[in-house]
Amino acid sequence: MTPPDASHNRWSDLDRPPLNVTALRRGLLRPDALWASLEVVESTGSTNTDLAGRARAGEAPEGTVLVAEEQTAGRGRLERSWTAPARSGLFFSVYLEPGDIPVERWGWVPLLAGVAAATGLAKAAGVDMSLKWPNDLLVSVAGEERKTGGILGEFAGDGIVVGLGINVSLRADELPAPTAGSLALAGAVSTDRETLLRAVLRSMEHWYGAWKAVDGDAAASGLQAAYAAGCATLDRTVRAELPGGASLVGEAVAIDGDGRLILSTEDGLQQPVSAGDIVHLRGAAGGLT
Repeated sequence: MTPPDASHNRWSDLDRPPLNVTALRRGLLRPDALWASLEVVESTGSTNTDLAGRARAGEAPEGTVLVAEEQTAGRGRLERSWTAPARSGLFFSVYLEPGDIPVERWGWVPLLAGVAAATGLAKAAGVDMSLKWPNDLLVSVAGEERKTGGILGEFAGDGIVVGLGINVSLRADELPAPTAGSLALAGAVSTDRETLLRAVLRSMEHWYGAWKAVDGDAAASGLQAAYAAGCATLDRTVRAELPGGASLVGEAVAIDGDGRLILSTEDGLQQPVSAGDIVHLRGAAGGLT
């Protein structure tokens, strides 16, 4: 008898068991909770693409969570790809409808997800986490700052889909780039993906509720201060690579009320950056513990 192809066996890597969707639903879905439904699929191209499609078709109520054991066409900011071995991380998207909150404040939702993920993972994994503006999750591996996660938000339907990709158990020989890391390589006390996913979603529910309760005011909700406290980009000299090919070098001095990064340039001006790729050049790093 020919043995089954290990690539199609959900338990082919015993260090990376599949998620228990029943346990996740039992822990997260409550009548008074934000999360309304949770689905785990074996493999998909992109949870963001799938959930955004459902939202546009009116098939995703607020609080829908879509998780994939494997993403084959995950997307990051600036259309970068995001790939990882099956069950080596958390790959999921959530759908939120801020409703009457002014649309100009919706840009805080991906930043909110960053704060929620960093604080949730710091507690559940026991790893110091920090945020690289706008939406990267950083850890320290052998004394070096490494990216272990990314966040992507996009408008869809009457709300916004927020996708997160987090490297959990990636080994050194599996990293997609020298600048990448994982919670395991950062010394996590737990790499149980169910524990980590519950922690992130509960943290997101807390921050989203606080933000909505004050009409999306990032300062009044404490979100602006929390993001600044955990932002490794602040107090550093950085280069902002802006849309259109221009760049700007300066010291990152603040996150303003609109979630923009404020750079103090050599000519003494303070320039807000609302979009772009940030390169850390030198300086100190903050973190969430």
